[in-house]
Amino acid sequence: QLPFHNPVPSKTTTKLSHSLNSFTHSLTHTLSLSLSFSKQKHTMQHQLLTVLLSLFLISFSSISLTAHAHNVTRLLAKHPEFSTFNHYLSLTHLASEINQRTTITVCALDNAAMSSLLASNPSIYTLKNILSLHVLLDYFGAKKLHQITNGTALAATLFQATGSAPGSSGFVNITDLKGGKVGFGAEDNGGNLDSTFVKSLEEVPYNISIIQISKVLQSDVAAAPTPGPSELNLTGIMSAHGCKVFADTLSANSEAMKTYQDNVDGGLTAFCPLDDPFKAFLPKYKNLTAAQKVSFLEFPAVPVYQSLAMLKSNNGVMNTLATDGANKFDFTVQNDGEEVTLKTKVNTVKIIGTLLDEQPVAIFTVDKVLLPNELFKAAPTPAPAPAPEVAADAPKSSKVHSTPSDSPADSPDDDPADQTADENVGVRFGGGRIDALGFSLLLGFLML
Repeated sequence: QLPFHNPVPSKTTTKLSHSLNSFTHSLTHTLSLSLSFSKQKHTMQHQLLTVLLSLFLISFSSISLTAHAHNVTRLLAKHPEFSTFNHYLSLTHLASEINQRTTITVCALDNAAMSSLLASNPSIYTLKNILSLHVLLDYFGAKKLHQITNGTALAATLFQATGSAPGSSGFVNITDLKGGKVGFGAEDNGGNLDSTFVKSLEEVPYNISIIQISKVLQSDVAAAPTPGPSELNLTGIMSAHGCKVFADTLSANSEAMKTYQDNVDGGLTAFCPLDDPFKAFLPKYKNLTAAQKVSFLEFPAVPVYQSLAMLKSNNGVMNTLATDGANKFDFTVQNDGEEVTLKTKVNTVKIIGTLLDEQPVAIFTVDKVLLPNELFKAAPTPAPAPAPEVAADAPKSSKVHSTPSDSPADSPDDDPADQTADENVGVRFGGGRIDALGFSLLLGFLML
């Protein structure tokens, strides 16, 4: 039996083993680095892809929002047989109200039907009421009209939204009839469906539908003679809805009252304070000079028509009836969701109600008296008390009494100049720039 032989490794074998171990370690390290780099590259690609997807989602969202915008006059311009109807939508300013809505149906009348309507020579204000009855505040495409739940529907209209239509007179009855017909009739017309669906003209699903109906919708309320803006009793409307003290003060000042009346036809938006806050303010009003009283009364009104929706979307500084060159007499409109405020350096008031909103005149109520910077001072912000100084053997200081401020009690708000006009609007992205940036990043991603 041969003894177990354990050979001693030679120097060559030892060197070879060391080299092999070194190579194995290097290879392992290289593979580790390669895997690490691969993971980093994969992570970078993943992050870049996430950024690209985010940018394209923003781009498509922008395109989608743009797609919701519509222009009823441009859509109707494709159909010359409705040119008269289209013309009067613009003349009565209904077109701009339609374009501000996101879900709406326009029941268009062809030129022959409009000729029949115009034969009675209605005033432009009565005509606006009649045509606003033909604008439904819901989406009714051709398919939906023939598939109405339970065969009938009652649709609210722009006429009903103005507040001028009492009871159910601002609603339109839509009913599926025998033979595939769809009947339309004003709710205050005794249930008569005197007009029928003819065809669809333009449809942007769930946004705007323009359809043709055969005849004018008959409504005694809508067709009733309507006074023009210059015939409106502005102070009467204010007095009847909780602003009597302000209305009486305005009526007593002939110069300010004339300024209001002179601006009615061209457009006027007034913000009148309720009785309680204005009663409390009267002592300060009586201390103003005659010229200051005129400016003060003209201050809470602007010489343009602004609906509540327009005020929400058009934040920023507004000139008033009192604005005169260097005498700005302006205020800043701001909104926070559904709440709209008017702001000066002196105070801030909130719109709390609508008395009248019929172009070209709108009258809103506010919760406080809006004070112009030019006539009243903002209450100064109290300065912080200085830190007490501690000194050894220091003599006691005498007490200093501060003089009380004689400025208004209302605390000042931030300077409107420090606010941006669109405080509630996020960052806006141009669709073209986003697409170009996204395309560039995509090329870089593909080259990796």
